Amino acid sequence: MTFDLIIVGFGRVARRFAALLDEQRDALARDHDVAARIVETITRRPDSVAAVHRAVRTHAAAARQRRLVVVEATTLDIECGEPATSHVRGALGGGAHVITVNKGPVAFAYRQLHRAATRAQRQFRFEGAVMDGVPIFNYATELLPAVTITGFRGVVNSTTNYILTAMERGEPFESALETMRRNGIAEANASFDTDGWDAAAKAAALGNVLLGAQITPHDVEREGVSAASAEAIRLAHATGRRVKLVASARGRGARTHARVGLVELSETDLLAGLDGPQNAIVLETDLLGDVAIVELGSGLTQTAYALLADLVAVARSVRDSSRATPRSRLRARRGGSRSARGRR
Repeated sequence: MTFDLIIVGFGRVARRFAALLDEQRDALARDHDVAARIVETITRRPDSVAAVHRAVRTHAAAARQRRLVVVEATTLDIECGEPATSHVRGALGGGAHVITVNKGPVAFAYRQLHRAATRAQRQFRFEGAVMDGVPIFNYATELLPAVTITGFRGVVNSTTNYILTAMERGEPFESALETMRRNGIAEANASFDTDGWDAAAKAAALGNVLLGAQITPHDVEREGVSAASAEAIRLAHATGRRVKLVASARGRGARTHARVGLVELSETDLLAGLDGPQNAIVLETDLLGDVAIVELGSGLTQTAYALLADLVAVARSVRDSSRATPRSRLRARRGGSRSARGRR
C-alpha cells in the first residue's frame, strides 16, 4: 500500500524522517507492505492552516482511499498549541490520517482531536510526542488490557537531565546547556527545556491520554532547572542522592493533578540512575504495580523513527478495517435474511 504524505514543518525531524523513509524503503515494503511518497511540504507560512486545508483538498482522491497522511512536525507553541492543533483538526476533517511529533495537539486538545479522528474513521497518532521512538502510548493503551493506570512519574526531558548530571560533576549550567544545543537536542528556544515547559507539555499529554484528564501545560505545577540549583544538586550527590526534574501525575479525569519539579531521589530509585540524556517513565497501575519504560539514548533519529512507526501503525489499521468491512457486510446481510425468514 502506497501512502501520500503531506509534511507540515520541514525542520530537522521531518528531514530525518524523509531520509528514514528512503533508508528503510526495502524493509517497509518487505515486512509491512508499506510504501510512501512525499507529495507536498508546507513550512514557515503564516497561512499554514489554510495551506493544510488546500493540500488535503488537492489530494482528496488519496484521502478517500484512506492513503493520505498529514505529518505534523512543526515546533511546539507552549501558549496554546497552535497552529499545530488546527493543522491536525483540518487534516482529519478532510479525511487524512495524522501522525505528529508535536506535543501541542495532545497537550492542549487531545479529547477533541480523538473524537474528530473517530468520527472521520481516520488515525491520529503521536508516539513521538513524549519519549522519541519509545512506544509509551501504544504500550499503555494497547498492550495493557483490563489495567487501570492510576499515575505516572518520569524523567522526560533529555536536556535538563544532561544538565543536572553535568552539574553534579561541577560543570557550569551554561556550559552543559551549550553542549545540548550543539548536539541538536535542546529545543530551539532552550528556555522551554530549562523552565520546565517541555516536561509540562509532556506531562499534560500523558495525563490526557493515560489518565483521562483534560489539562494543558498551564495546568501543570511547574519548576525548572537553573544555575541556582547547582549547590543543592552537588550536595545531594555527595550524600548518595540525586536531584532529577520529575514529571508526574496522579488521579483520574477531572481529579488529575500534574507536576514538574526538582525531586531528590535515593540512589536505589530507578529514575535516580538515569544519566545524561536518558529518560524513563514509571506507570503506576492497579494490577501490575509499577511498570517502567527506559530510554537509554535519545536523538534526532529516535524522534524521526516515531513517525515511521506511526505510519506503519496507520497502514496496519487501514488493512485491518479493509478486511473487516466485507465480513461485517456479509454478517449484516445474513442477519437480515434470518430476520426476514423469522417474520415469514
